[in-house]
Amino acid sequence: MDHLKDTQDENSLHFLDYWRVIKSRKEIILIVMVMVMITGVIVTNFMDKRYKSTCRIRINEDSQNLQVFNMRSMGGNSYNPYFLLTELEILRSESVLGTVLENLDLAQKYAEEFNYSGGELPRKKAMEILKNRISVQQNRNTNSIDIIAVSSDPVQAARIANEIAIVYGEQRIEQSIAQVRTGLDTLETLMEEENQKVIAAEDRLEEIREELDLNTINYGVRITAESERVRQLQADLMAYRVDMLTRKARLEQLENLQGEGLINSLLMTVPDQSLEMLRNQQTDFEIQLSMQLQNLGENHPDVRQVKEGLRRTNEKLEGAINGIKAGLKTDYLVAKSRVDALESELELVEDAERDAQSRKLLPFERAEREVRVKRSILASLQARAAQEGVDVALPRVPIEIFERAIPADLNEFYTPNYVVNIALSLFLGGFCGVGLAFFIEYLDTSVKTVDDVERYLNTSVIGVIPQKVKTLNIEGIESPHSESYRVLRTNLQFSRDGKSGGAFAVASGGVGEGKSTTLFNLAFVCAAMGDKVLIVDSDMRRPVQHKIMGVSNRYGLVNVLMRDMPIEDAIKTTDFDNLHFLPSGQLPKHSVGMLDTQRVRDLITNLKARYDYVFFDSPPIMGISDSSILASEVDGVMLVVQYRKYPRQMSARAKRLVENVGGNIAGVVLNNINILRDDYYYYNSYYTHYSDPVEDTEERDTGSKGPAQERF
Repeated sequence: MDHLKDTQDENSLHFLDYWRVIKSRKEIILIVMVMVMITGVIVTNFMDKRYKSTCRIRINEDSQNLQVFNMRSMGGNSYNPYFLLTELEILRSESVLGTVLENLDLAQKYAEEFNYSGGELPRKKAMEILKNRISVQQNRNTNSIDIIAVSSDPVQAARIANEIAIVYGEQRIEQSIAQVRTGLDTLETLMEEENQKVIAAEDRLEEIREELDLNTINYGVRITAESERVRQLQADLMAYRVDMLTRKARLEQLENLQGEGLINSLLMTVPDQSLEMLRNQQTDFEIQLSMQLQNLGENHPDVRQVKEGLRRTNEKLEGAINGIKAGLKTDYLVAKSRVDALESELELVEDAERDAQSRKLLPFERAEREVRVKRSILASLQARAAQEGVDVALPRVPIEIFERAIPADLNEFYTPNYVVNIALSLFLGGFCGVGLAFFIEYLDTSVKTVDDVERYLNTSVIGVIPQKVKTLNIEGIESPHSESYRVLRTNLQFSRDGKSGGAFAVASGGVGEGKSTTLFNLAFVCAAMGDKVLIVDSDMRRPVQHKIMGVSNRYGLVNVLMRDMPIEDAIKTTDFDNLHFLPSGQLPKHSVGMLDTQRVRDLITNLKARYDYVFFDSPPIMGISDSSILASEVDGVMLVVQYRKYPRQMSARAKRLVENVGGNIAGVVLNNINILRDDYYYYNSYYTHYSDPVEDTEERDTGSKGPAQERF
């Protein structure tokens, strides 16, 4: 459980670190967001406006338009679940769009729109533009389809959508009529052949009649069993011959058909569940292949698998078609053999009848029977052609346009979408802003958190000072900021195992990190709590403390070290109880050897005997030897590190310099923390818990209006 709790705490801190970066860099994020949003608005304003029009149609599935051989009783069309998906692909095909391209002269109009200098835009390029500007989609659970066209001209968008529907309907009708015409042409060829046979038979009958000099058809022929048998065989021969010719015509028509027309005719002629299943599988694979090619390449494993399935299905389908055609051919040959056999039998019966009938009438009767047979066959074919001619004349409605596309209003453009573009700009701006913030944070190697101090300086933080802190002689001891210095005093004692008092140097790695203000306020708090405190301004090159105190800096530490005046005369009293001050004094031109180790040691020993706390305002450690001498002799060095100012390597080097001369690092004071933005969770326990809620609220409300903290 403890391990789980530690893990949760680490995850929580990790999230807060991310939030700290975002919060501390919020100005950058907001600026980037605004800039990207403004860019998005400008780009959107310069984008060409596009208008959308929609034509809604209903597609009707065709039935078999031409039933040549009266096979309706053998089965009808079955439901095809892929019909609409197939028609969607046809609507987007080049056969439809190419006609639309030519009918509306879109190649020329696209050339004008894109300022194409070569005259009319190439057909391939114009086709790509047209395909990109149209979409076809099925309304869910219906057979209605929306044809959507987009164009910079609202009138052109409406015309394109309507023209696609019209061209698609016309092509459907043309294909249907072409299929019917093919069947009728076959019928007309057969009728012409049979008509010639009837004429020849009638001519032969007339020749025989003239040869026999017959003037009537009732010749007193005796009815015998053989004559009845002949008539029966003649009737059967007529029926079988019609059946044979029907099968022959059907076989010839199927041999002239290919593709989908051949399959549909086979399904209508010889209903076969396996053939229908193979056709559905073929359609399924073709649709899958078309959909996958829109997103995948030709060599993608899924595409290759679908292609292989389509190839195998095509092979099976071709085999099934060849088998059916072979069966139909066999049926025709069987029917022909049956007719031949019946004719042979009829001849035998007729030969037998010759003995019972007068030889004079037999040629005439045979010719007459042949005429009747030929006329019956011709009449049957004429009846079928007449019936199918009526079917061709009936109107066909493969599609129904029940909502035509109308031009959109000029103010109702489809693209650009200002709301979407601005939303995307905000999202992109936020993403880029956050990315830039983290990139800057990555490049920023300054100290930003207490963890940074403990991780890179390998020491503890004994004080966290908020931003915009003034000296307490101005704010007053009751200022909410004084609590952070009381905490610093307490932590300073704990750093020495609870020992109070001593001599301490307040140093920093570079200038302007706030060590002088930190030293004064700490000394001010210690004096207010009853400690006898002395502030020594040992930064003789850039003294600051006399300005805070408002006293003269004419005499001070320099004069004491040069033994020009006793230390009692150099120390000045202040307006605050228990607080004394030793100014730096005027540094002479020749100051070599002034701040040597022995003099500093004697001075510190003397001052520690007089005061509880002696605080030395040390110059920056980097590049100045005075700080190293002080660091080696005082009881401890408080290293002031300003938040987000110098690289942490500088503070780490300053710490090493103190340790190299034998100094003791009492701890790090993290200065100038912005508690309302970055590290409030670090400072909360130090500051707001002890401050008065009313005063704290007023401080936060008015803090931004006060003067900035003076940097020392």
